[in-house]
Amino acid sequence: MFKFIAIFLGSLMISAPASASNCESISDSDARNHCRAVAKRDKGACESIRDSDRRNLCRAEASGNKSACESIKNNDLRNQCRGVAGGKASAGSCESIRDSDARNHCRALAGKNKSACESIRDSDARNMCRALAGGGKSACESIRDSNLRNRCRAQAR
Repeated sequence: MFKFIAIFLGSLMISAPASASNCESISDSDARNHCRAVAKRDKGACESIRDSDRRNLCRAEASGNKSACESIKNNDLRNQCRGVAGGKASAGSCESIRDSDARNHCRALAGKNKSACESIRDSDARNMCRALAGGGKSACESIRDSNLRNRCRAQAR
């Protein structure tokens, strides 16, 4: 399950500009390119992402246009994308996500309500959620996984 959550958390961005310099230390090339795309608001940087679902999520987040979410085959990831990618947030899209941690993460970001993060079981995922839902970059420093910590630093306000 943590891998499933890590895919969501590793992919998710919020509409605030990210710091591209933090993206460079992310070891996974797909996650690094996703981070760069959102930081620079350049959906062209998404094109080198190998997985088509993650590529479409990246396109939606980098452009702020949720229409790319509709091309995502994985139902949970599609709903996650609808809930948090650009434009008006839609917490209703989060409700059909089967995994409770991913659902709570989506709720927190869609509603900018970090209290929804508190029921996420994994501490790294919980701290990432707190930072992205408005808790600030300080929550990133408690994340043990260095790749996730760097993504958090790049994405948090």
